[in-house]
Amino acid sequence: MNDKLMSMLGLCRRAGKLTLGNDAVIDSINLRKSKLVLLADDCSENTAKAVLRKAHQSNVHAYVIAYTKDDISYAVGKFTAVLSINDNGFAKSVEKLICSLKED
Repeated sequence: MNDKLMSMLGLCRRAGKLTLGNDAVIDSINLRKSKLVLLADDCSENTAKAVLRKAHQSNVHAYVIAYTKDDISYAVGKFTAVLSINDNGFAKSVEKLICSLKED
């Protein structure tokens, strides 16, 4: 895989700084562990609504990224459409990559 964002997500997973899955991410937000939330662009509408609402209520940045569930799952090694980054350093790096992709 030659994509910087997906490589960074794989690195976050290996470092143990990711929470994967809808319910686990919402729990992570509630426990104030979550620093950044990412959703696949093909995740279900109900899942997106619930996670984005909870992130907004807790002032956690959340993005729907232009990658599918399969892309994200390949990068992190587990099937998921929703993930949370639980480290400030990783969250800032990933957010910077996302913003640079939007500018292109």
